[in-house]
Amino acid sequence: MAKPITGEVSVEDLSKQIDILKNDLSNLTHALSDYGISKTGEASRAAKDAAAQVSAASRKKAYEAQAQAEEFVHTQPATALGIAAGVGFLIGMITARK
Repeated sequence: MAKPITGEVSVEDLSKQIDILKNDLSNLTHALSDYGISKTGEASRAAKDAAAQVSAASRKKAYEAQAQAEEFVHTQPATALGIAAGVGFLIGMITARK
């Protein structure tokens, strides 16, 4: 559809070329926008998945620590009571100084 180059360019030819260029730029802008939206969605899903995995792992570790603490209290109640008293005393000393 392109005319052979003859050295003469009319205003109408330039206007058509500008319209084609505008249309191409508009299409490119929409394509880039769609790509950005797509990548943002993918990144958001990946972040949510990672957060869910970290949360699940943290919850599991917390339950394990709680189970170990309960087991320690049941197997060695006197030691657990002494540790609790010592920690309470230290906290009391730290807060009393302020």
